[in-house]
Amino acid sequence: MPADQWNEEGKIWEADHGLLDEAQVAKCARADEGDPFRSPIPTRMVSNGEYMPALQTPQQRRVEARIRELAASASKKLGIDRRRFLVSTGGTAAALLAMNEVFGRFFHVDPIEMFEPVAYAQSAAPRDLFVFDDQLHMVRGSQPAGGAGLRALAQGASSAPAFKTNPYNPKGVPDERGDVWGVWNPALVGLPITAANAQIVQFIKDVFLDSQVNIGLLSNVTASAVTIGAEARRAPRNVEEALHGEILTAAQTAAARNFVNRISGSTRMMAHGLLYVGKGNLPYIEEQAEKNEPDSWKGYNISNAAKIDDDPNSLMRQWRHDDEEVAYPTFALIEKLYQKVKDKKPGFKNICVHKGLAPGPPDPKRGHPGDMPKAAKDWPNLNFITYHACIQPAFFMYDSLQEVKSGKTREGVPDISWTTEYAVLVAPFHNVYAEIGTTWASSVVTFPTVAAHIMGQLMKFLGPDRIVFGSDSVWYGSPQWQIDALWRFRIPEEMRKKYGYPELTLSAKRKILGLNSARLYGIKGVGSGNLETRFKPVPKDYEQRMPKDLKTIMEMPGFTADNMLKLQENYRASGGEPGNIRYGWVRKTE
Repeated sequence: MPADQWNEEGKIWEADHGLLDEAQVAKCARADEGDPFRSPIPTRMVSNGEYMPALQTPQQRRVEARIRELAASASKKLGIDRRRFLVSTGGTAAALLAMNEVFGRFFHVDPIEMFEPVAYAQSAAPRDLFVFDDQLHMVRGSQPAGGAGLRALAQGASSAPAFKTNPYNPKGVPDERGDVWGVWNPALVGLPITAANAQIVQFIKDVFLDSQVNIGLLSNVTASAVTIGAEARRAPRNVEEALHGEILTAAQTAAARNFVNRISGSTRMMAHGLLYVGKGNLPYIEEQAEKNEPDSWKGYNISNAAKIDDDPNSLMRQWRHDDEEVAYPTFALIEKLYQKVKDKKPGFKNICVHKGLAPGPPDPKRGHPGDMPKAAKDWPNLNFITYHACIQPAFFMYDSLQEVKSGKTREGVPDISWTTEYAVLVAPFHNVYAEIGTTWASSVVTFPTVAAHIMGQLMKFLGPDRIVFGSDSVWYGSPQWQIDALWRFRIPEEMRKKYGYPELTLSAKRKILGLNSARLYGIKGVGSGNLETRFKPVPKDYEQRMPKDLKTIMEMPGFTADNMLKLQENYRASGGEPGNIRYGWVRKTE
């Protein structure tokens, strides 16, 4: 570039250190300059300038030192420089090996993976792995950026200025890696938080082009509060009012499912019906069954979604599974309708309910598991799938780690609210299943100790046949990073011996990632290795195949995807590679 086109001489540039004062800045360095060691996994806290980064912890220093040692010896053997090694799969393997040495053996990784990309790929999730994602989300076009807080939580500080701090860590406490706002999914770093990130075009790319999900179950959320006209925000009186507050309606969920299956020529997507319970909502359950043909049902105890009478002026309210006057009439209707559709919709009798992620008193209406035993016993022909495995903390598992450290136990294992109690309560009931959406995502990269205890407890009390995988994407981007993390994850042997946790074997992982849900939804022959012919790929030109009526149903006429995908393809084609550069501030002194 000619010098006269860029000349900073005499110019005064505005300070860009965000909320840090001069004294704080003096203790920091720019991450891209002060942290020249570009590890594939950060080894120190990086701040975007809106909070003071903590000093590198002793554990992080040990991880970094070990990565340096591994990178130096491996790059020498490979005949390449260290920088090139660190941006390769070998660099990621070295980082995982170092983390295992320091934090415990949480990830399956072999030293040979530092030298052989083929070996790295072989240890990753295999191509013949059947994956059924039990919990997926998208947003209709007329809605704002639904799930923006969850996207920011997983994205890290690069979501700013949309969020100035971790939206689910208001106290600023660190995770096990020393981060108060770490990155769950590196692919999200730097992406703007927009409504388009959660709409159907991006959803299809994230789930069916960028991950190995074979079948995805598109979920939705019963509205809990609505704004009607000039009224103050309140609970809906009926389903018609609730439609205003749903991020995705039952009809839109079914339309998206039908479109994906039509263009792929195979069953790639299933759809939830919205579980509004109570006598006043029974007609809507029947209407959905007839018009939308849901594959199963999704509800929320915490949502104001129970209409207990026919009074047009009464507000809907929260509910619990074992309420004989409210929930049981709905369960009876679903069981009755199942007899008519069971050959076509084997999963119609699956009652999927969000429980947990709601700090507060132990009330079943907020997701506490105290209502599960009676309901499971009274309705043995229904399957109750508990979303999020009933974990109590809201998305950031620091409280769960403190519970593990406290020494408090239940049935000989650390008492993690409310998951441990849930696992113990439902253990005798074989029609109750734990879904791990968000619980897995929020713990595996931030609090791996908590992730190990949760998986260990679910394996111990429910067994590998009653745990199902869900990613809660696209709030967290493509599900692939969660699939890879689960495939490589292991419960440390010392922890298994101390608490009696079963080994998380490859066979158990196959069940959790897909085979258990295949059984619940009547999907046959997915363990025979014919996945590529059984599940035809969604065509890459899917956006061009979207008819006008679908765009109208999804309330997004004229919507088109941006050019990011083309830019990424051109970048890779030109030999582009990650730089492992972090931008922001890191601590250098006390």
